[in-house]
Amino acid sequence: MSRYFVTGGAGFIGRQVCRELLDHGHQVRVLDALIDQVHGGGSDIDVGDAEIHRGDVRDGDAVRAALAGVDGVVHLAAEVGVGQSMYEIERYVSANDVGTAVLLQELIDQPVERIVVASSMSVYGEGRYRTPDGRIVDDARRRPEAIKAGRFEILSDDGETLEPVATDETKPTDLASIYALTKYAQEQAVLIFGNAYRTDAVALRLFNVFGPGQALSNPYTGVLANFSSRIASGQAPTIFEDGRQRRDFVHVNDVARAFRLALEKPEAVGQTINVGSGRSYSVTEVAEKVAEAMGSDIRPEITGKSRTGDIRNCFSDISKARRLLGFEPQRSLEDSLGELAEWVASQAVTDRNEEMRRHLEARGLVA
Repeated sequence: MSRYFVTGGAGFIGRQVCRELLDHGHQVRVLDALIDQVHGGGSDIDVGDAEIHRGDVRDGDAVRAALAGVDGVVHLAAEVGVGQSMYEIERYVSANDVGTAVLLQELIDQPVERIVVASSMSVYGEGRYRTPDGRIVDDARRRPEAIKAGRFEILSDDGETLEPVATDETKPTDLASIYALTKYAQEQAVLIFGNAYRTDAVALRLFNVFGPGQALSNPYTGVLANFSSRIASGQAPTIFEDGRQRRDFVHVNDVARAFRLALEKPEAVGQTINVGSGRSYSVTEVAEKVAEAMGSDIRPEITGKSRTGDIRNCFSDISKARRLLGFEPQRSLEDSLGELAEWVASQAVTDRNEEMRRHLEARGLVA
């Protein structure tokens, strides 16, 4: 039995990680700031038998106390959301990067065997593409003038439409948002620290995580939670661009298992590893599936507008997770939406989607 410290352990992913570790006989200590945007006053806090400390990861005293006597760390504490990161820049850089720096500073004096940090698929920017003649493209980007004109697909230099293909960890990073920048800084800081201080370090690049327990009142994180809150409020889900952009959705239970495996497997040390479902869906397709699961005939609102920091397509190749972690997704999107719909029906939903749009539009971040 080991004792693990989980930063952000009262959050959506954190709570499930705590349950996974507790179910496998470990002791767990949590540090979480319990911010209102995520927790809405704290009514959703359930970390089982984990020991919970309320505090900010930027508070060295709080981190120092929580680290006492632990064997490993799961670092989840972070501000999450591409859109909000583009105008609350100081907040995101401070929480994500300064928070990570404080944690690592404290680990110098209280070393642990292993630290696993939550990174993000956002560090890739656009995913990997293939030309009509089969050539792989790793540096695809859209021109701002094309996006503004409503031409959302990725084209080659010759004007050919590129086909999105699964993205593995060898694709170079391409940071398209402040959020992506902070997540890349988090993962690299942890890996650099691990190498310098002989601490086993692993970075998991999470794709779009979904499942019961996600904050329905936070419009900046979780596409499925956002869609669900809109539908539950009798409103159409909002989709930017043309709705044909593709993403990978991975169940929170699978993500929690990946964190446990990353704490256990020696092969994972020093690695960045994708954690996704290995499947892709268009955003419109997902909105329609959510509505169907919730017994609604509401159709999504496809705005035809773009949001600064968004990318067109990115979905995971999880071969490395299979090889190094023995990871295999057990929950599919299709088989899990009924469970999600049932959970949403039991919640008091506050839809803040229009508030999000006003913030973005007021700052010129939607065009």
